[in-house]
Amino acid sequence: TGKRIIHIHPFKCLSAAPEYAHSIRLDGDIILGGLFPVHTRGDRGTPCGELKKEKGIHRLEAMMFAIDLINKDPELLPNITLGARILDTCSRDTYALEQSLTFVQALIERDGSDVRCANGDPPIFTKPDKIVGVIGASSSSVSIMVANILRLFKIPQISYASTAPELSDNSRYDFFSRVVPPDSYQAQAMMDIVTAMEWNYVSTLASEGNYGESGVEAFIQISRETGGVCIAQSLKIPREPRPGEFDKIIKRLLETSNARAVIMFANEDDIRRVLDAAKRNNQTGHFLWVGSDSWGSKISPVIGQERVAEGAITILPKRASVDAFDRYFRSRSLSNNRRNVWFAEFWEENFNCKLGMHGRRPGILKKCTGLEKVGRDSSYEQEGKVQFVMDAVYAMAHALHRMHRELCYGYPGLCPRMANNIDGKELLGHIRAVKFNGSASTPVMFNENGDAPGRYDIFQYQITNRSAAEYRVIGSWTNKLHLKVEAMRWRTGDPSLPASVCSMPCRTGERKKVVKGAPCCWHCERCEGYYFQVACEMCPYEMRPDSNRTGCVPIPIIKLEWHSPWAVFPVFISMLGIIATSFVIVTFVRYNDTPIVRASGREMSYVLLTGIFLCYAITFLMIATPDVGVCSLRRIFLGLGMCFSYAALLTKTNRIHRIFEQGKKSVTAPRFISPASQLVITFSLISVQLLGVFVWFAVDPPHIVVDYGEQRTQDPMAARGVLKCDISDLSLICSLGYSILLMVTCTVYAIKTRGVPETFNEAKPIGFTMYTTCIIWLAFIPIFFGTSQSAERMYIQTTTLTISLSLSASVSLGMLYMPKVYIILFHPEQNVPKRKRSFKAIVTAATMSGKLSQKGGDRPNGEVKTELCESMETNSE
Repeated sequence: TGKRIIHIHPFKCLSAAPEYAHSIRLDGDIILGGLFPVHTRGDRGTPCGELKKEKGIHRLEAMMFAIDLINKDPELLPNITLGARILDTCSRDTYALEQSLTFVQALIERDGSDVRCANGDPPIFTKPDKIVGVIGASSSSVSIMVANILRLFKIPQISYASTAPELSDNSRYDFFSRVVPPDSYQAQAMMDIVTAMEWNYVSTLASEGNYGESGVEAFIQISRETGGVCIAQSLKIPREPRPGEFDKIIKRLLETSNARAVIMFANEDDIRRVLDAAKRNNQTGHFLWVGSDSWGSKISPVIGQERVAEGAITILPKRASVDAFDRYFRSRSLSNNRRNVWFAEFWEENFNCKLGMHGRRPGILKKCTGLEKVGRDSSYEQEGKVQFVMDAVYAMAHALHRMHRELCYGYPGLCPRMANNIDGKELLGHIRAVKFNGSASTPVMFNENGDAPGRYDIFQYQITNRSAAEYRVIGSWTNKLHLKVEAMRWRTGDPSLPASVCSMPCRTGERKKVVKGAPCCWHCERCEGYYFQVACEMCPYEMRPDSNRTGCVPIPIIKLEWHSPWAVFPVFISMLGIIATSFVIVTFVRYNDTPIVRASGREMSYVLLTGIFLCYAITFLMIATPDVGVCSLRRIFLGLGMCFSYAALLTKTNRIHRIFEQGKKSVTAPRFISPASQLVITFSLISVQLLGVFVWFAVDPPHIVVDYGEQRTQDPMAARGVLKCDISDLSLICSLGYSILLMVTCTVYAIKTRGVPETFNEAKPIGFTMYTTCIIWLAFIPIFFGTSQSAERMYIQTTTLTISLSLSASVSLGMLYMPKVYIILFHPEQNVPKRKRSFKAIVTAATMSGKLSQKGGDRPNGEVKTELCESMETNSE
């Protein structure tokens, strides 16, 4: 058949012991499973320890009581009897897993072919109970372990106490439901309590396991998402703590002594031992405990250590005491409760006596009479989860009732469709759909993940004037917190809220200096910088504190002044350059018809000299007080001077290159080498720059700004606002970018014409000019952008830009025109006309570089050059 054969099923030989010696079995038409922590987790090596009177006996009795009520109810599951198979988990997940295999026995195929009794007879297999649903377990770690096996066999499970957020994962625990809300709600409620108490620095403490670790993780996650609460330490209590472990935990919590609030997701045994350790270490009254529902309103964790637990705030799913259960449990006795196999052990524990010679309490001499009465001869208080146990049983019963109504159509008792097989997945659908008022008249329902809605009561453990300790309700949480702060009491008797903060609020005139990595911790220091003395508020961006720090005053506004050393030097160079350029222009105009002037290309020379003049003149616009007019002129002329210069030089070098390239192919002169053509080309190149400037004007009209960030120093007294044109570094580079492109292109042509004889025209001087200019601008870029974060940025960048423009102009003026002016003024004998030559003769002469060099040595300096230049100029005209 392909099915796996598992040999775990009980069988009977003739001398077999009773099968149900360590579990409770109630007969019925439909059998429910039950998992309860009847005993504590045993010491190492033993699965079970001492009896749990409340969490164990009260809860399992609540299940049996609920089944009794349902079986008596003529409206709920009429003519159908519910039975039960109840097991002890011993508060240990691995042991509970072994026990829960009992629930799936009926669903596993058996093979007894290799099993024989001691006398050789074949075994008689007992028919295992078919469990349709399980009530439990209590601990989240136990529920997770059991849920993993129950889902394989599609057995629905309803827990009455497991609150780990992990169990809300419907993809992994799809057959798990619970009548208590998950810890994700509880963690939010605890975070709201901490926030309401104005505590921003807390520690967390968790018992190792799914319940503790998941709860703390949910709390930490919420603290990260909401902010405002810092986790000082997050400690874990080992599953098997070594001696002295709890003293170490208290000492570690004291390392962050300001974090007085301790968020606890721990089981009641660990809570009791933590409180005991705090008491031993004389820390009564120091810690502010905030306990989860595992503490709730339980008495066992605080017995004998009421003072150290005083003021503890605890949380518990909203519940009410079930009076009917109290009457039922008080009436239980050894004679009428034989179905509970652990009731005798409870009897001994509860009345501190021993039953017969084989009682479980050998150290006790007092014998039980059997006439003792619960609540009369012993204290009794209903365990907090009794209501939820009964609600879980009723939820299963209501789901079965809905299923019966759907499948059996009014058939009395179990119809064949339910008697033969109750489909677990179908039953799960009915469980998720139930909605009824539970045993305490509170609504019972489930969401799509099988979780109950979040409803909590908030308690505080208080010691009254009569020195009696009790839990008092101080609020509730249903999606939001309702806390009665006036009802809270603290050990000191002071009605003000105790503090759990890393740092106390700073005084007036002080500011917070946050500790790195701990946003809730800070040091207080005197207001400095741009803060003034009203709780250290920040002054507006354009203002700074006054000298007394009682208010704010405007930050002074500065600009580059004419008398500043940063302006004097550029202006001096610019003035010298303007004078020199004007002198050259006047000289050229005066000797306009001489061979030297004509050979240099008069029209292009005047264009180039105009660009040089503009490069010098822009210095005055860059230093002038910014206004809309000045800013407009800056945009126009900033790149225009360079554009004039390099457009003219590019046209010249291109002309020389084309002439000699054409000369290698034919004796015909190339096109567009006349002065008129050269001017058209030059002004076409210049028009691109002007077009870009006009587009800039249209997209972003010029205006002035005050930049308070440029000189916003740490000392506000030194802060200044800088009045400037709204021209960004990117806009500046774009404005100069076209001119730099012309400059680079011109340099390329200068390199290409480097082979032209040195005595011909201006190829070599233009080449040296461009090489030098490139070096200047390569130096400009790192200086300009490298000082962008400097407090002196305005001065350095303006001075660098203006000097770079002036140096570029000076290089062009010095290399291209000063030698010509020198010949015109001091060697007029060289400024004479030479005979004209044809284009063919000029190109032939130019290509004969060796002969020209020899001729140049025999003639006066510049004679051949003048002749060739003049001849070329004449031919081109």
